[in-house]
Amino acid sequence: MSASALTLSVGYAAPRKGVPTSASFRSWVEAALRGAKRRKATELSIRIVDSKEGRLLNREYRDKDYATNVLSFPVELPPGVVLPLIGDLAICAPVVLREAAEQGKRPRDHWAHMTVHGVLHLIGYDHIEDADAEVMEALEARILAGLGIANPYEA
Repeated sequence: MSASALTLSVGYAAPRKGVPTSASFRSWVEAALRGAKRRKATELSIRIVDSKEGRLLNREYRDKDYATNVLSFPVELPPGVVLPLIGDLAICAPVVLREAAEQGKRPRDHWAHMTVHGVLHLIGYDHIEDADAEVMEALEARILAGLGIANPYEA
């Protein structure tokens, strides 16, 4: 995907320490879209949130009372409305940084993984069923490998 075909907005509603730049998020989103063979114009936003907002969003939209790493909000356009908008991601900075430390991963690699994972959800991938999870995880691993990042699903 060409850079001009992607419209990306990154908002920071959490301290920026340890959080990648918008240029990094752009490269990861582009890699996810290329890996999924999405070639049409695409628009999305990423909001970096703190634990309080992450917990509130997870409780409101998933009935889970804790902050999680990434939440995906695919757009639901009315019939007949065609836009390049695919949705929004909320990525919880403290959770991503904590998980990276707990899992012995480089924080930047985990940020990339959560971004790729979220984008794939926005374009229709899911991991509820085992077969779908295998497809999604294999695609994530291929995309991340292209970024020089080890497979996050291998021990």
